[in-house]
Amino acid sequence: MIERLIRWSIANRVLVLILALVTGAVGLYAVKHTPVDAIPDLSDTQVIVRAEAPGLAPEVVEDQVTYPLTTALMAVPGAETVRGFSMYGDAFI
Repeated sequence: MIERLIRWSIANRVLVLILALVTGAVGLYAVKHTPVDAIPDLSDTQVIVRAEAPGLAPEVVEDQVTYPLTTALMAVPGAETVRGFSMYGDAFI
């Protein structure tokens, strides 16, 4: 089979040359128009949970929202670090 392909290529040199040039031109076009991310994002995946607690003071938000959510999210498989931040009416974990 390879011998037939080689014989055909020798017999049709001009066609093989044209196909090679077209393939090279398409390759150059693809290289020039393909976007490249020079600096990939190597940071770990992060998830931010925002819980609203309208009208509650930060201490109450900490006790009733942030702490229970933080302890529950520590049990998530693959979680390395869980941090919570409470402010007036909001909890961020």
